Amino acid sequence: MKLHEYQAKEVFSDAGIPTPDATLAESVDEVVSAAEDIGYPVAVKAQVHVGGRGKAGGIKLAEDREEAEDAAESILGMDLKGYHVDRVLVEAAVDFTDELYVGVTMDRGEGKPVAMVSSKGGVNIEEVAEEDPDAIAREHVDPAFGMHPYQARKAVYDAGVDRAVANDVAGVLTTLYDLWESKDASDAEINPLMVTDDDEVVAADAVLNVDDDALFRHPDIAEMEEEAAEDDLEAKANEYGFDYVRLDGNVGIIGNGAGLVMTTLDLVDHYGGDPANFLDIGGGAKAERVTNALDMVFADENVDAVVFNIFGGITRGDEVARGINEALESMDEIPKPVVVRLAGTNAEEGREILNTDLVQVEETLEDAVQRTVENAEEVEA
Repeated sequence: MKLHEYQAKEVFSDAGIPTPDATLAESVDEVVSAAEDIGYPVAVKAQVHVGGRGKAGGIKLAEDREEAEDAAESILGMDLKGYHVDRVLVEAAVDFTDELYVGVTMDRGEGKPVAMVSSKGGVNIEEVAEEDPDAIAREHVDPAFGMHPYQARKAVYDAGVDRAVANDVAGVLTTLYDLWESKDASDAEINPLMVTDDDEVVAADAVLNVDDDALFRHPDIAEMEEEAAEDDLEAKANEYGFDYVRLDGNVGIIGNGAGLVMTTLDLVDHYGGDPANFLDIGGGAKAERVTNALDMVFADENVDAVVFNIFGGITRGDEVARGINEALESMDEIPKPVVVRLAGTNAEEGREILNTDLVQVEETLEDAVQRTVENAEEVEA
């Protein structure tokens, strides 16, 4: 479960991490009222689960009432990387001298949690990790003992944080680790953690993702789940019983198994494409499930082409093919090219049944992905 920024900040603030004064707003009038209560300047921030909101126009600073109105009118209702913005956080702007990054996640390679600090906050931390990995200080934590104070201090000093705020940053990192552990989180981060002229630190952003299977232990977090639901596609996925994650690319992916879908995502990336989603329709591929899956993928405006990667096991390939035919034949229009790869039980029979007037058929997954990426490129061009 991904918490929105305003929800994560509520959790962080309750734990003692400093956050700016802020109010959630859903209309222009509410934005202006909140801004005047907080005091200018303020930041108006779209509440959607995407990175790079500032570059995409989802965060604006307002120095007065007119600018607050303009920012609200610009952001509310906008489409931000495929997400509809219906709420914004109106937040006191922070006059800062430096931007840091602090975060905690699981290092699966080491099999341990890892706490991270970087002096290069305010930018995409994945880019920093790729382009300048030495700019991120890391401390692995033994989960049996938790984070020791010296580990937090070491990470802060290794990152080159100014000594005037080093202890405060170490304190924030320790609290962040405690939250990560106690809330059964997969990720907890602050980017940026701002340093002010008065040598205070303030969490200007907040990320907290909690394991869905642990929500029964956290009723306070579980209560936020409905508000954290992002958009119609995620709501549809819950309704249909699909495992679905929305991504930023333009290649729609449908499969009947998590491993199968992950392999397809990797191959799309390998052949130069950008995955638009993870969509596992689970066991079976009857016409109704196929129709629902296509309905979801076609509804994503970012998708330019779709690949079906289906393995016939208990559900035979010929049954899957009939389901795909029935689903597509029931549609008035097929808005995006669809490529199907069938493997497993009765796969050959299934490929013969597929209506090639409606879909493109490939025998291997590699060929199916390459063709889909090419289709997406042609549509995009």
